[in-house]
Amino acid sequence: MDLTQEEIIWIDSQLDEILDTCQRCKDEQDKELIKKAFDLAKTAHSKMRRKSGEPYITHPIGVAKIVAAEIGLGAKSVVCALLHDIVEDTDYTLQDIEKLFGPTIKNIIDGLTKISNVLDKDASLQVENFRKMLLTLSEDVRVIFIKLADRLHNMRTLDAMPEYKQIKISGETTYLYAPLAHRLGLYSIKTELEDLALKYEHPLIYNEISNKFKESEEEREKYIHQIIQPLIKELKEYNIDCNITGRPKSIYSIWNKMQQKNVPFEEIYDLFAIRIIFKPKRGLKEKQQAYNIFSIITNIYVYHGDRIRDWITTPKANGYEALHVTVMGPLGKWIEIQIRSERMDEVAEKGYAAHWKYKENSKNGSSSLDNWLQTIREQLFDKSEDALDFLDEFKLNLFSAEIYLFTPKGHLKRLPKGATVIDFAYEIHTEIGDKAIAAKVNHNLQPLSYQLESGDQVEILTSEKQSPKREWIDFAITSKAKSKIKSALKEERLYSVNKGQQIFISKVKELGLTINHKKLKELREQYHATNKEEFYRKIGLGIIQLDDLEKQLNKKDANILKKYWTLEFIRKPKSLDNKKINTRETFLIQNTSNKNNYTLATCCNPIPGDEVVGFININNSVIIHKKNCNILTKLAAKQGNRIVSVKWSLEKKLSFIAQIKIEGFDKPGLLFNITKVFYQEGNINMKSINFQSNDGIFSGIIELFIHDTMDLDNLSKKIIRVKGIKSVIRIEEEKE
Repeated sequence: MDLTQEEIIWIDSQLDEILDTCQRCKDEQDKELIKKAFDLAKTAHSKMRRKSGEPYITHPIGVAKIVAAEIGLGAKSVVCALLHDIVEDTDYTLQDIEKLFGPTIKNIIDGLTKISNVLDKDASLQVENFRKMLLTLSEDVRVIFIKLADRLHNMRTLDAMPEYKQIKISGETTYLYAPLAHRLGLYSIKTELEDLALKYEHPLIYNEISNKFKESEEEREKYIHQIIQPLIKELKEYNIDCNITGRPKSIYSIWNKMQQKNVPFEEIYDLFAIRIIFKPKRGLKEKQQAYNIFSIITNIYVYHGDRIRDWITTPKANGYEALHVTVMGPLGKWIEIQIRSERMDEVAEKGYAAHWKYKENSKNGSSSLDNWLQTIREQLFDKSEDALDFLDEFKLNLFSAEIYLFTPKGHLKRLPKGATVIDFAYEIHTEIGDKAIAAKVNHNLQPLSYQLESGDQVEILTSEKQSPKREWIDFAITSKAKSKIKSALKEERLYSVNKGQQIFISKVKELGLTINHKKLKELREQYHATNKEEFYRKIGLGIIQLDDLEKQLNKKDANILKKYWTLEFIRKPKSLDNKKINTRETFLIQNTSNKNNYTLATCCNPIPGDEVVGFININNSVIIHKKNCNILTKLAAKQGNRIVSVKWSLEKKLSFIAQIKIEGFDKPGLLFNITKVFYQEGNINMKSINFQSNDGIFSGIIELFIHDTMDLDNLSKKIIRVKGIKSVIRIEEEKE
């Protein structure tokens, strides 16, 4: 469909807007390059439209604006943002891009171009797409920034997509892209990605928190003003040029806290933080000025001694620098105050991109990020990992809290919280990790599995006779350590297989035997080896001795025949409904003969009335998960093509198992009064009941048969009215 005159006028106006917002695109050569890319993108996408009906060019324009204004990248990045879909979706090739814009832009576009959808048959291909994208880190980190901008614009315009697509894309965003933005220091983008993902994964929760935020906005603004005014007055007296604001917490972070603490919105008190951004004075170090401001703050408010975070002396791995202090504000509430220089604030908001601006003037530069990127490159190029294992381990190291450790010479090393001695050993060097036998932690001997704490000084002890062990994988937590251990074990296994094969061939020749495929298979069965590789490996390790090889070959084993009949004739019954489930249509949960087409996930135990989503299993059945299930989020991120929208449509009332936890004050007859409620509710039965009482406080868990969430809500309301009951909560434990 051709563009309308109104659309053409709007599109043309966007070029000036992009140029105005790009702070690093001020010379004429940059402007000409961007104009050239803009015209090409406009021509290439002129006949295309998005799902929303808008011209497709609105997407590259939106991505370019984010890259220029919100991340702060330069002209080449803006050009790549405008052209990022051109090779995949139009007739233009990478060779065309190279001729028009040169090799650098061509390489970035290549990194952004996705694998063809024709190949999208493998469940783990999404992971391989992600791996391919990250591989470009070894070439140009700008690829990742543009990809994050692409994801952010897609999330901002996700309304036009069907529900199953919204859930798939939101799951990927929460699981990978938001943590990646966090690790690269893009705080604002990370926050918005999380909020938008929550909006589509849990719309009711998002709207409820959003509305409550608006309702309390006036009261919150008054309280912020009450805190800030004394600070402004005091800082002016010391001639400190600064800007003080109250920053609200994100909807996602509030929901996360509600989940962790199991409390309602009204009981979350730290809904905002105060931020002081100061203009540095010449001749004074930023750290000294930050501590001067801290001293002034503590003249006004009492600070919490255990809640001071000095990220200036030791910046976070993503380059974040600030001094955080928590003080007791008016009305007896703890308030977090963040102290940053203008430079620190720009780095905090724009992350790694801002480092390029300050790198030459900064003592720390961006070395911590460079080290992290180097670690990721090593992991990406290690092909020994299964794609889904890679994804889990990459995710683990994206968003984890950090600890700070020291070598015997005092060099600082950062590792994720929970890291062990073996992680530290591989962080120093692969050879140190491979030969590690123990460590001296703060001069005390500790095993390789010992969990380290921030501030520990660690000396790795090695032995030439040591080699990596499979059990090391169980207590290593960093991607680097795990991949190195797996790689070493793979090499060792390959050596054993080759050695065993040579021994076997020599033995067969020595005995003058002829071994065909059938005989080799029978022989493997005799020695209890599941495949040829295992058979050779066991020979190489000396587990299988070939002294009786001739005897074994002549021996008839009835078990082989037995196994053959088992495999050939004992098969699982076919599904009653072989019709392939369409992910584009809503799957109805019905109580009919096709009930075998769905099961309820045991990780979150959904019941009618819950917001649910389906995951299509390999046997073409649907597993029903609650929308807020952590397992579902991982599945949506890894295998989003198997997500299907689901609707409860039971033809008659079925009973589902649910659990509730009751807490309160122990009183005579309390248990009788609770069971009386169940007696009055004729359609609800208890399966089990377990109560404990200690010093007048009791807690109990009741497992019951319920029809839907409405019945459960009504029951909870009646139980809470029983005298002595403090809370009634549905238990929704999720198994990892």
